[in-house]
Amino acid sequence: MSHQLAEKYQQQLDEKTNRVINLLSSFYQSDIDIYASQPTHFRMRAEFRIWHDGSDTYHIMFDKVNKEQYRVDQLDAASEIINKGMALMTAAFKGNEILRKKLFQVDYLSTLTEELLITLVYHKALDQAWEDEIKQLAATLPSYLKISFIGRSKKQKVMLNNDFVIEELFINKRTYQFKQIENSFTQPNARVNCNMIEWSMAQVSDQNRDLLELYCGAGNFSVPLASCFNNVLATEISKTSVNAAQCNIEMNKIDNLTIVRLSSEEFVEAMSGVRAFRRLSDIDLTKYDFSTVLVDPPRAGIDHKTLDLIQQFDNIIYISCNPLTLAENLETLCLTHDIKRAAVFDQFPFTDHIESGVYLERRL
Repeated sequence: MSHQLAEKYQQQLDEKTNRVINLLSSFYQSDIDIYASQPTHFRMRAEFRIWHDGSDTYHIMFDKVNKEQYRVDQLDAASEIINKGMALMTAAFKGNEILRKKLFQVDYLSTLTEELLITLVYHKALDQAWEDEIKQLAATLPSYLKISFIGRSKKQKVMLNNDFVIEELFINKRTYQFKQIENSFTQPNARVNCNMIEWSMAQVSDQNRDLLELYCGAGNFSVPLASCFNNVLATEISKTSVNAAQCNIEMNKIDNLTIVRLSSEEFVEAMSGVRAFRRLSDIDLTKYDFSTVLVDPPRAGIDHKTLDLIQQFDNIIYISCNPLTLAENLETLCLTHDIKRAAVFDQFPFTDHIESGVYLERRL
């Protein structure tokens, strides 16, 4: 990394950190833990629109300011295997009418172990000729490249091998495996994601009780955090993510984690006894001894009823992708709890996006 790039990166990280410090200043004045990213090749996934120019077909992006498109042959932010995939596909498209015709988007999903899933999205039905062509492309790849392909069009999905990759994350001296499914949410910056998980685990003060996680996705936090508690109950509304989470529980041989498909609002109703759910029929909520709740909500933050629920917990770990809604939620949470630690996780270098975390304890 050049000195100029390092200096530019540190400047933008300082700006982000100061923004979080200012937003938290009404609730917290102590030091903030800062987790920097590598400034290049940090993104494990990327999506591109496709542009056709004569016999040439290539990736494009759009300028955030003037909205003008520009050609992208390589993307410094993307993982090295994604960049290899981009070069591979640009060469494969050139003059190939079967692969390029009515192609309008290409998505890449990669892992730290350099597995790559490429999804081609079309405005046309995919026929046998397309399947034969993509199989031929796959057959020409060097054996050391772990690349799979998916074709998508309206109401159609064609897989050559799998529609997922297996990520491996090294967390607190243990390697965890995670099934990450195409077209579903995953943390984009794998190394900073490991920092987030380890930071969350470090906040656990009572390992003899239980954890509730809301918005758990495919178990990104709950699978590693299961080692810190007697039992973990996690909720997620996406059926795809719940199915992946069940696979992740099995792959990592976790025996004290239960995933249930409920939204946070539904779980509030279940906990308060307002409504019974079939999906909870074999789970006795009264047997859990919850001390801690972990929340990683969408950008809109946490709704009022869920805020009321998590205020009942002694400890709250709040991971946020939007510091503005985090600050809004803290107006409520800090009526009953105090922030003991705070952190900035730079998932998205050279953008305005900030990932942050706070750990709160109930006041005595």
